[in-house]
Amino acid sequence: MNGLVIRGSHSVFTVRIDGEGEERRYLECRIKGKILRGVDSYYNPLAPGDRVLVEAAGQEGRITALMERRTIFARKNQKAQGPGPGRDAQILAVNAGMVLAVTTPASPPFRPRFLDRILIQAEAAGIPALILLNKQDLWGGGEEGEEPLRDIEERLEDFLRCGYPVLRISARTGEGLGELWEKVRGGTAVLAGQSGVGKSSIINALFPQAGARVGALNQKYDRGNHTTVLGELIEIPGGPGDTGETRIIDTPGLRRFVPQGIKAEEVVLYMREFAPLAGSCAYGLSCSHRGEAGCKILEALSSGRIHRDRYDSFLRLSEELKEGWK
Repeated sequence: MNGLVIRGSHSVFTVRIDGEGEERRYLECRIKGKILRGVDSYYNPLAPGDRVLVEAAGQEGRITALMERRTIFARKNQKAQGPGPGRDAQILAVNAGMVLAVTTPASPPFRPRFLDRILIQAEAAGIPALILLNKQDLWGGGEEGEEPLRDIEERLEDFLRCGYPVLRISARTGEGLGELWEKVRGGTAVLAGQSGVGKSSIINALFPQAGARVGALNQKYDRGNHTTVLGELIEIPGGPGDTGETRIIDTPGLRRFVPQGIKAEEVVLYMREFAPLAGSCAYGLSCSHRGEAGCKILEALSSGRIHRDRYDSFLRLSEELKEGWK
């Protein structure tokens, strides 16, 4: 049978068996045997959004094969060290067609460099990204023109200049949710952001029944409210005019995000305003962009075409990757 991975841990996964409406069922599945082809380079073998083949045995099942992945959104996880090389890669979502990079103006504080890393990973994975500024209602906590607010506006404007759409929403008041729904309906989107930005609140605001469905699965499989390392795929039924259901993958809140599958010297290629300039430096792709004469990126930084914070993000991430991000 064909199945869709909804969530899971390292060895047990909740899989929705394909079927329409009442015919759908969920099985708690384990991987058949010790090896699943195509997952040896990752710490976690499966993630929400994976398509798998399943053998059913009553209310449980065995996963026999992994189907081809269209996209993989992952990160390096320092705690996810495995027994072999490269096993620090943690898959957060599979087959997503959009990354929703969630941030807030306050509570928690705005962290543009965290956003930079999510956007770099999205670029490397070939997935379009949208910046979601949740808790827009908190803008009322400061006066227009106040320094922290000016800084946030400046960075958001720079993201727009780089080609990233920015949508301001509030899961609490409903502001912007209609526009968000139009952008995600009928597809699969992954929510990524630091702890506390309100990813689950956004899902519940879009689809209030989501919490009830997740709670029912928790109770059925006796998982309580335990936090899993793989997040959760939420299915939102299609409405009139929709071509299919909408799927949103809610990832765990992250304190740290280090892009996966990118070398230190490749970071420049996944920053939109940097990439077109990299090969035109006097030293070509050998340029470190740290002080060489004829560096086009440094020239763009000096002229204001590259934001100072984005350049600092580039330096920090490049150094982390070069040093093994310890």
